[in-house]
Amino acid sequence: MKQSNFQQRSAPTSNSASDLLWIPSLYFAEGVPYFIVNNISVVMLSQMGVSNGQMSLFTSLLYLPWFIKPLWSPFVDILKQKRWWILSMQMLMAVAFGLLAFSIPHPTLEQISSGNTPISLFWLSLILFIVVAFASATHDIAADGYYMLALDKTRQAGYVGFRSVFYRLSNVFCNSLLIYIVGVLESRNVSIPTAWKIIILAMAGLFGILALYHTFTLPKVEKVASVTATAKEVLREFLRTITTFFKTAHIGLAILFMLLYRLPEAFMLKLAQPFLIGKQETGGLALSLEQYGIIYGLAGVVCLLVGGIVGGIYIAKKGLSRSLWPMALALTVPCIGYVYLSAFHPTNLYLIAVIIGIEQLGYGFGFTAYMLYMMHFADGEFKTSHYAICTAFMALSMMLPGFVAGYIQEALGYTLFFWFVMVCCSATLVVTYLVRKQLCKEEQ
Repeated sequence: MKQSNFQQRSAPTSNSASDLLWIPSLYFAEGVPYFIVNNISVVMLSQMGVSNGQMSLFTSLLYLPWFIKPLWSPFVDILKQKRWWILSMQMLMAVAFGLLAFSIPHPTLEQISSGNTPISLFWLSLILFIVVAFASATHDIAADGYYMLALDKTRQAGYVGFRSVFYRLSNVFCNSLLIYIVGVLESRNVSIPTAWKIIILAMAGLFGILALYHTFTLPKVEKVASVTATAKEVLREFLRTITTFFKTAHIGLAILFMLLYRLPEAFMLKLAQPFLIGKQETGGLALSLEQYGIIYGLAGVVCLLVGGIVGGIYIAKKGLSRSLWPMALALTVPCIGYVYLSAFHPTNLYLIAVIIGIEQLGYGFGFTAYMLYMMHFADGEFKTSHYAICTAFMALSMMLPGFVAGYIQEALGYTLFFWFVMVCCSATLVVTYLVRKQLCKEEQ
């Protein structure tokens, strides 16, 4: 197929000696806004007394930019360099975080204690979360495309473990260190809204620093096309990108895998945090924010790093098809730990840390297969845009269950809700069986 005259042409790939100067920080920068928008917002709203049902519904809507990002992903392919998009979006997020910090409302202590704080108080904050989300989704498109342009296939596979580790490390950074700092501030009589304002302002500074750092460390691996695209050409290329994706062999199975592989996590993610820090009278584990941060900081970081690195090494040696079953089991079986925690409410922090650590270890190991499968499926002429479409389905797989997760938990209670999560693990195993069977056929 003839290449369009406005398609960006890639220069030779980056020097392998400089790869580790930008891969860890780029994927850390990709993860932080995602987890702040989709995870930190959950903790913040829960702490301010918003009910689980409303919290889950409205924070799930924040996934929308990651779902619809294929609508503009071809323009990231066509207009400007991906390096330019990366730097611009990091600066935009720095500004948006700054504005977000000053938009946080101050509900009364009575509203917070009652657990009935109206979500309407947060309308401006939710709008700014959406701005961050759109910038982050655009950053994802550019960063993932840049990764595939700057590295040959061997180095792409070799670094997938590091890429996954630092992306997941951003999760631990947000859900452990930042929340721990909020807890410390609150223990020193800083109000809940003020503590969150300080944290969000720090994120504005962080992204300003990251944009400056990447200005000097991201290799220039693209050349801008000499011919300017017309609107008609852009539209035609966009439609060709979409149609070629949906004409890819085994597209139905691929979409099914992307939607269902992480179904247990999609339900659990929205309620795990409110459960761990929730009051005992509501079925929560009643961890303080400091305890929550320490447990995730100690057990979570170490186990996630080990799981991600081992997963990358394992899949590089065994191949994708042979790795799917062990990784799917590692992703699903440890979810039983939350059933135990919700049923028995242990107070031993070491036991809680071990259970959460095992779950994080399994997730770090199992998620590697998901990422590599998407890269495998998206490979081709439009790999940047096709990969963006894959990650859109990944966002949809988290958004749809999140709409109802809070209401299901309120109806069932935490213990039955986590048993419901275990039932959802069967969906992961079914799609793993189907995809592995297809991959084995391709290898014959």
